[in-house]
Amino acid sequence: MKEIKLGLAILLVLATLQNASSHGEQPLSRISIHKATFALHELAYIQASPTVLGLRGENTEWVTLEFGSKNPSVDDWIGVFSPANFSASTCPEENPRVYPPFLCSAPIKFQYANYSTPEYKDTGKGFLKLQLINQRSDFSFVLFSGGLLNPKVVAVSNHVAFANPDAPVYPRLAQGKEWNEMTVTWTSGYGINEAEPFVEWGASGESMRSPAVTQTVDRNSLCGAPARTVGWRDPGFIHTSFLKELWPNRVYTYKLGHRLFNGTYIWSQTYHFRASPYPGQNSSQRVVIFGDMGKDEADGSNEYNNFQRGSLNTTKQLIRDLKNIDIVFHIGDICYANGYLSQWDQFTAQIEPIASTVPYMIASGNHERDWPGTGSFYENMDSGGECGVLAENMFYVPTETRAKFWYSTDYGMFHFCIADTEHDWREGTEQYKFIEHCLASVDRQKQPWLIFLAHRVLGYSSCISYAEEGSFEEPMGRESLQNLWQKYKVDIALYGHVHNYERTCPIYQNICTNEEKHSYKGSLNGTIHVVAGGAGASLSTFTTLQTKWSIFKDYDHGFVKLTAFDHSNLLFEYKKSRDGQVYDSFRISRDYRDILACTVDSCPSTTLAS
Repeated sequence: MKEIKLGLAILLVLATLQNASSHGEQPLSRISIHKATFALHELAYIQASPTVLGLRGENTEWVTLEFGSKNPSVDDWIGVFSPANFSASTCPEENPRVYPPFLCSAPIKFQYANYSTPEYKDTGKGFLKLQLINQRSDFSFVLFSGGLLNPKVVAVSNHVAFANPDAPVYPRLAQGKEWNEMTVTWTSGYGINEAEPFVEWGASGESMRSPAVTQTVDRNSLCGAPARTVGWRDPGFIHTSFLKELWPNRVYTYKLGHRLFNGTYIWSQTYHFRASPYPGQNSSQRVVIFGDMGKDEADGSNEYNNFQRGSLNTTKQLIRDLKNIDIVFHIGDICYANGYLSQWDQFTAQIEPIASTVPYMIASGNHERDWPGTGSFYENMDSGGECGVLAENMFYVPTETRAKFWYSTDYGMFHFCIADTEHDWREGTEQYKFIEHCLASVDRQKQPWLIFLAHRVLGYSSCISYAEEGSFEEPMGRESLQNLWQKYKVDIALYGHVHNYERTCPIYQNICTNEEKHSYKGSLNGTIHVVAGGAGASLSTFTTLQTKWSIFKDYDHGFVKLTAFDHSNLLFEYKKSRDGQVYDSFRISRDYRDILACTVDSCPSTTLAS
């Protein structure tokens, strides 16, 4: 009976935390597109210009809409559809046409008609500027009346398209399975029956070609609505090439290529990256870490209840400081597509200046993976039916199996162990064994900075939802793992999921092991836990309860930067997204013998026997 009560209590807590962390709904889900009807009027119109985009190879362009209605209302809105033909004749069988004409997919973005023209309600005329990205198909624009809940098609625009909608776009770099391997992943409209994908690359004066593997996603590989229904949009073809045997720290240029079977070539622009340092290399190395950034629209469309305005600020700050960043870790809740697949293109376009230049490593979050009956640790619907498929295909990570999204990677003096909190991590599980092996296998003489990363807070957080349930952590979060962190002397554990910033003292079993706050010398005797989930999504409230282990809290958008100067000196900085300034920091200074030194539960018993 006690076990049943405990199980129910855990389920209740999990449900409470899910509600607390969702922070609003995907804006496209607020549109009752299945209720759309035609109400075309001969005096209503919408015109888009220019009609051909990207004539000079651009993948992002602005269009201007001019529109009018005989019966204007503040509820009128404009939806952007792609492909331009949203005819109900293309609806899959699982979308019964109960309310003809059923629109088969939600728009890829929307905005209210009076957004740029406040007098629209009185004059019936307006204009709007929207930003489009190259997404492998043409676009049309629809003027709706009836608001989002009872949409009526009043006017349909002309079609707009990029000069080459199939072009290779939005490269994403990632570390390979070896330290001297870089992977390049990108999206295009060319399948393997149309063209051969490759990367042309080399250091100064060199040029070689590496082939790419090609994959795609279909409806049947997804797990539920809206991903399989109104949120579905063909994600195109996703290509990954493996650039091997790189020289450490050397700068390489590269461009994406497709050789069509008629002998012509399609090229992207030229990009560059710096190869990773070899494990243990003694040089300055700079790492950026954050979670829960999401995407936002520069044109103000798809307003997410002020959900993700911080997203563009974070992106801009990283681009501004890109010369001082070597690798990025986005630890879960990537773009909050939540089953609306068009948003993955939008996100990869947003981060292209970053991800095309430095490795962009991701972790799995609840908004990528969780779906009932699919083996996720949490039986909720946060992924919108994606069940991890889009994250696993759009980005490369050096996992053994993509569906098990845990992995390790090295960057110079850093060793990173990345967990997947959407799968069971407790003692005895496959993931637990991986985590222990990852922590135990590092040579701390060469790689003194041992970092643990995960999406959900497995350590410590003063988020009000965790405080109310009394654990200050994900339920069952640190029960099994804190012994590993202590045994293998993890320096810093960082998490997302909670949308704020918080740093703890070095801690073990709820006890601060070091009273210093900003300058640590010698052994930490515990692990510093950091919540860095404020990169863009709406912010999470702190409890008013005061905890001894919480050193710094910030209810704002921001990200973390780690700088290893050498084997003995590490700088930690927390920067706000709105200005890029440092608001919290600490330093660790120590020698190798400080890592070897024993502390509580970190060494086996010793003996004086000769």
